[in-house]
Amino acid sequence: MRAPLVVTAVLPAVLQGRVEGLRRAHYPPDRNQVPAHVTLLRALPPSVEAEARGLLAQFAAEMAPVPATLSGITDLGTGTALGIDSIAMLDLRAMIADRFHGMLTLQDHGEPRLHVTVQNKVTRGEAMALQALLAATTAPERFAFSGLAMHRWLGGPWEDAGRWSFRGRAR
Repeated sequence: MRAPLVVTAVLPAVLQGRVEGLRRAHYPPDRNQVPAHVTLLRALPPSVEAEARGLLAQFAAEMAPVPATLSGITDLGTGTALGIDSIAMLDLRAMIADRFHGMLTLQDHGEPRLHVTVQNKVTRGEAMALQALLAATTAPERFAFSGLAMHRWLGGPWEDAGRWSFRGRAR
């Protein structure tokens, strides 16, 4: 059986490195199977891979890097994430989702809360401790997403299926 497709927004290299460091330090190693990421769509059917690849390439060619703000700490209950505000990325995600209307899973319906998970599947106490630490050391920060990516979900780890850098001009 072919693997479902995950669509993500690509963080700038400096921010990617920082959140990878947080994941290495705070994510249970046996569960840390994929790089830090911002999920846009969790499970497109594998049958649309070629179409998705073309659509993501088109959007990336036309769009400038998408502005966003690292907005604070997100409590995941048994984990911690860095929240991200980006109306422009949510709009882009909606356009991608609209293209695949009728093929989305229930989890992919509606508007997501953009975030990058730095800790998951830990005790509530561990999550609260990291949230307190990060709240004291994390300030809002503007950045721009650098592109889009697609991955094949292999039941835990994933396999890269494409990456497209934003190349359009800012308006």
